[in-house]
Formats: sequence, structure tokens, C-alpha cells
Amino acid sequence: MAAALTLEDVNRLLAEPSADMRMELAEKVATNLSGQSLTRGEIALAQDIVRLLAKDVEAEVRASVAKALRDCPHLPHDVALRLANDVDGVALPLLTGSIVLTDEDLVEIVRNGSARKQETIAGRENLTEIVSDALVTHAAESAVVTLMGNHSARINERSFDHAITRFAGSERLHGAMVARPTLPTAVSERLVTLVSAELQKQLVRMHDLPPGIAATIIQQSREHAIIRLSMGATDAELARMIAQMHSSGRLTPTLMLRALCSGDVAFFEAAMAVKGDVPVANAQILIHEPSQRGLAALYRKAAMPDHLYETIRTAIEVVNETGFDGNPRDLERFRARVIGRVLTVTDAIDSADADYLVDKLGDILATAAQPERGAPPA
Repeated sequence: MAAALTLEDVNRLLAEPSADMRMELAEKVATNLSGQSLTRGEIALAQDIVRLLAKDVEAEVRASVAKALRDCPHLPHDVALRLANDVDGVALPLLTGSIVLTDEDLVEIVRNGSARKQETIAGRENLTEIVSDALVTHAAESAVVTLMGNHSARINERSFDHAITRFAGSERLHGAMVARPTLPTAVSERLVTLVSAELQKQLVRMHDLPPGIAATIIQQSREHAIIRLSMGATDAELARMIAQMHSSGRLTPTLMLRALCSGDVAFFEAAMAVKGDVPVANAQILIHEPSQRGLAALYRKAAMPDHLYETIRTAIEVVNETGFDGNPRDLERFRARVIGRVLTVTDAIDSADADYLVDKLGDILATAAQPERGAPPA
């Protein structure tokens, strides 16, 4: 440790004001300020010298001040803020843990600072929810990953959710979140739909997520992905995909219903053709035949569950009546009409199945039921 500042040091500084001399002076001032038996006058004098050194034209001198005083409780707040907003080489040592910087200071640096500053702040001990939220909202991915790996940081549920939304495709973020000691249940349930099979197991094991709930959520996520993929496929691609799903046992009635209520009528038609072992063209005629006797016959041949027939029949009825209107967000309004009608017949099935359908279709309904600004109601 450098020796305490002496009158000789001051005289040398006056006679030889080199950068090396000023760096040495910075270390000695830090030693003084970190002392346990300083008088008020001595602290004030050392702080005045620090203020001058914090404005030094040489970055190396300012960096010496920041490094030497990063743990010092007597560092003046104005100096700490100046150094924290300096170039990375000066600011980073101070940002690692200076207790002089307030939450407000840190939030402002997160908003306007470099990615390296954000990442350094994200690694600080005992971050508050306020700073964590600022990082999730404004920082780059690397900083948010560091935050999630900082197990001493306090992070609220809204921030977790926002992080998943901002970086939905980030495996690094998912892994860091799964590895946290605790997660809100709702966050775990959402996260399980995004992560790899190995991380899913870890998530269920570490965060007490019931395996049954995890399996259901994972299945819903897969169904969403399948529908998104199918709606951009050619007829031949769709036929191949559905045939493969059928052979592997993944062409489920609930997936077919979700596709139908999502506006993917082609998927439902092709799926019914495969299950009923009839050509797609024949299935289309049977499904949309006005009397619906053809639908009933194909439904039986496809061995679809009896308790879903009325729901699917109602959805097909709406499809045949309305279709798409060609206006902005017509797909969302179409979905809203289909789902709205489907939910009116849920009393025709038992309560468990009704609850299941409401849960399965609720996410689509929530989006579809919001009309576009300025658009006429559906």
C-alpha cells in the first residue's frame, strides 16, 4: 500500500507535475481517505485534491483515482459521478461496487452508458429492483445475462417477464435464468416453453414446477410453433408435415382445433384427410358440405373424439359463414369470431374439457379480441 501523503509529495507535484507523479499522488490520497483516524479537516483536504485529480487531462491519472477509491466511503459523490461517467477505462473499476453511487446514478448510467458499463453494473452485489429493471429495459443482452447470473440481485416478476420478451431467442439468457436459485412460478411456466429439453428438466427440478403443468405448457408451445410454420407452407410441404406428425402420433385433436381457430383451415382440412384416409380434395368437400353430414361422416372415419365434435362443428360453421374480410387485421377478427362462437358451446361438454378448451384458446382470444385502432368492430 502506498504511504500517506506528505508535504514533500506536494512540493514534488509543484516542481514536477508529470502524469506518473500525479498517479502516485492519487494512490496516496486514496490511502489518506481510506484511513480510519482522519480529522474532518484532513478528509476535506484530501477530497479537494481528489476533485482536482478527477479532472486530470490524463486518463491514466483519472483511472488511478477511480481504482484506488472504488471502495472508499469518503469519496465525494460529485467525484464518483464524474468518474463513473468517464471513459470505460476510468469508470469500470468504480462501477464494480462503489457505495457512493446511488440507485438513481446507476439507472442513469445504464440508460446512457456503454455496454461494458451496463455489464459491470449488472454484476454489482445486491442490486435493487430499480436498477435491475433499468438493466432489463435498456441494457444490451450481455448485461441482462450477467444480471440473471447475479444471484444477489433483486429482480421482480415484471422484469423477468420483460427480459424473456426482449430476448426470447437468447439461450444464454434462458440458461442464466434457469440457474437462479428462485424464480416466480409464472416466469418458470413461461420460460419452460422456450428452453431446450435439458434446461426444461433443470427448470422443473430447481423451481418446483409440476411436471404435468410443464408438459402441458411445452405441448402448447410446440402447437403454436407448428401452426406458425404450417401457415407459411405450400400444399406439398403441409401434406408432408402432417403425414409425418400423424405417423409419430403428434397430430392431436387439440392441435387440429387450435389450428382451425387460428384461421389455418388448410391445416385442419389436410389433417382430417390424413386421419380419415381420404384425398384432401374429398376432405374439403365433406368438411364444408352445407348439411354438415359430410363433416360428421369424415369425423367418425377419422376416429376423432366425440366430445369435441360439437366444438369443431361450430368452428367450421363460422368458417363457412364468414371467412376473411380482406381488411387490416382480418385474421385476428376472424379468430375472434371463431373462438367467440366456439366458447358458446362449451356447456355441451363436461366442465373439465370446457376448462381445458378455454385455457387452450385463451391466448388467441386475448389477442384477437383487441380491435385495431380506428378499425370497425368485428
